[in-house]
Amino acid sequence: MTGRITGIARHVIPKGPMEVIDHAVVTLEGGIGGDFRGAMKGQPYKRQVSLIEANDWDAAMAQVGHSIPWEQRRANLLVEGFDLPQTPGVRIRIGADVVLEITCETNPCERMEALLPRDRMA
Repeated sequence: MTGRITGIARHVIPKGPMEVIDHAVVTLEGGIGGDFRGAMKGQPYKRQVSLIEANDWDAAMAQVGHSIPWEQRRANLLVEGFDLPQTPGVRIRIGADVVLEITCETNPCERMEALLPRDRMA
């Protein structure tokens, strides 16, 4: 399976604004370079990098009748042409050097709730 990354975003501080960037360094210890999760002390954070499928985001926005930029979902990577695995433990390769392990599905946080009340997302 092949796909492509069509967007990269990070947030420097918890609950801070998302910053769309055109490239990023990804490390095992820090996830997306400059994202606050990589700066956390101790064990690597359980979710260093989050991904969202462009088609899924577009379908969700059409369903609720809104148009919110993908990065407002607070994901780090927007992927296109690739169905993200739903099984924990599956690994996906990005380019020659990055391998990400799927650990869990993330639920919308209170920041997303503020943009679009849950009754509209159901």
